[in-house]
Amino acid sequence: MAFKPQSEDESALSEINVTPLVDVMLVLVIILLVTAPLLTQSVHVTLPKTAETNADTHQQPLQLGIDAQGAITINKSPIVDLAALELALKAELEKNPDCGVHLYADQSVVYAKVAEVMATVQHAGITKVSFVTLEQ
Repeated sequence: MAFKPQSEDESALSEINVTPLVDVMLVLVIILLVTAPLLTQSVHVTLPKTAETNADTHQQPLQLGIDAQGAITINKSPIVDLAALELALKAELEKNPDCGVHLYADQSVVYAKVAEVMATVQHAGITKVSFVTLEQ
């Protein structure tokens, strides 16, 4: 940076010294160039090949639904009452002794109705019961 002799007009010095800025930027570029290859290292392995598999649809849990009016459905087929529900669940349990139930209950259903359905599922002999909810 050059110094000007003080003159009578006393104007402000408006030059910016960019040398320190360039030095800092060059150091940052060097750091980037040194660390970038370290971030991309990976282990190269050859993975084994396998045959394609399909999901077992027979092991899917039953979808037990209770709508806002208290109507019960199994896999979207309507059920008349709790006795018919127990018979249908026992029949499914005979087909698949390891079956489970996903319970879909409307948020406005009375708790007593949900408790009755859960008790019926338990009386049928099914021990795997899951509640399905939506995230907020």
